[in-house]
Amino acid sequence: MENPLQVIELIGTIDEKGQLHLDEPISAVGQGRVRVILLPEEAEIGEHEWLKTAAGNPAFDFLKDPDEDIYTLDDGQPFNDQR
Repeated sequence: MENPLQVIELIGTIDEKGQLHLDEPISAVGQGRVRVILLPEEAEIGEHEWLKTAAGNPAFDFLKDPDEDIYTLDDGQPFNDQR
C-alpha cells in the first residue's frame, strides 16, 4: 500500500528575491523533495470555491471507487440546520 497524502499547513513569507522563508521549522516530515502550493494569506476564498477545487482535485479520485460508497440514504439521521 502506498503512503497516504500528508498535507501540512505552514505560514511563511516570500522575500524580495522570491525565496520562501517559513515561520517555523518543519518537523512533521523527513528530508526529501516536497510540493509547495502557495495561497496568499489575504486571499478570500469562499466555501463554493473550496468545494469546486476539492471536487476537481485528483487527490480525491479514490472516492469515485464504488468500494468507497459504503453509505446509503437510509443510514444516519437527517440534519436540519436551525440557524
